[in-house]
Amino acid sequence: MQSPAANQAILLIQTAFIGDVILATALLERLHETEPDTPVDVLVRRGNEGLLKGHPHVRQVLVWDKKNEKYGGLWRLLQQVRATHYGRVINLQRFASTGFLTAFSGARQRIGFDKNPLSFLFTHRLPHGFAPGVHEVSRNLSLLEPGIPAPLTRPRLYPTAADEAAAATYSEAGPYICIAPTSVWFTKQFPREQWAKLLRALPAHYTVYLLGGPPDAAECQDLLEKAGRPRVINLAGKLSLLASAALMRGAVLNYVNDSAPQHLASAVDAPTCAVFCSTVPYFGFGPLSSFARVVEIAEELECKPCGLHGYRKCPLGHFRCAHGIETQQLLGVLAEAEAWAAPVAAAR
Repeated sequence: MQSPAANQAILLIQTAFIGDVILATALLERLHETEPDTPVDVLVRRGNEGLLKGHPHVRQVLVWDKKNEKYGGLWRLLQQVRATHYGRVINLQRFASTGFLTAFSGARQRIGFDKNPLSFLFTHRLPHGFAPGVHEVSRNLSLLEPGIPAPLTRPRLYPTAADEAAAATYSEAGPYICIAPTSVWFTKQFPREQWAKLLRALPAHYTVYLLGGPPDAAECQDLLEKAGRPRVINLAGKLSLLASAALMRGAVLNYVNDSAPQHLASAVDAPTCAVFCSTVPYFGFGPLSSFARVVEIAEELECKPCGLHGYRKCPLGHFRCAHGIETQQLLGVLAEAEAWAAPVAAAR
């Protein structure tokens, strides 16, 4: 999008969860391609700023402490935003708090989705909805050029040298598989006993790394002990997000839920098998790697999907969308990944 404000800095706002910030990096890639001389700042919630550490296309990361200083922090951010005199503010979220920042930012162009309650104060409002084959990344990219169909640009993260070194400690030990077994939402998380079945069935020559944040360490340890398989290492809480991404990039395959690690894999083009339990790829949050497969229960369930984000428990009590997935489905994706990786490795 060209405008009289094109030479002024841009502020991208995405203060949702880790996966949402990762998907937003596709806009950084597109802006770098189309406007390489325009400075871009990004606003994220506290805890997600590490994703953009050392990012070559980000001038500054603004942080909002939504948990401890929600409204006071929002007011201070508004003063900072107005003092910066952004030419464009592009809001990827659909909530009033970020709508407030956008509407009163003082930017010449204030861009966001029409579902934001304060979008009537934006200069550009775009619809946000689900459609077959339309990924969330494409919906976000439409904000850059309203009215023009946007080709999909993959999100991308840039692990630092320190992150690469941390991952190399494990990646140089031989062929390996990564599993990120947890999710914030119960109905998005493949059950522990199902992951344990997979772990016991995986070929013995693979080392398996369990990935997650510090809150996931206990669950990963319980899974490790339940599986009773040698060569399983619990790395939950031991690697940064960017170091985890670097490790995933070198895996033969990464097994993930419909959750943030799926998008982490997409952002480094890591081979991915995404397990969808209660949700469906139709929502537009599927994997984007060059090798990406989705595994779901083979039978159709009237109750699937039961919601966009998942629930704390299965609304009907049976959680068949997860328990009905067969281990052989997951092993079949590994066989595909091995066949796909062979010519790629030979070409290096």
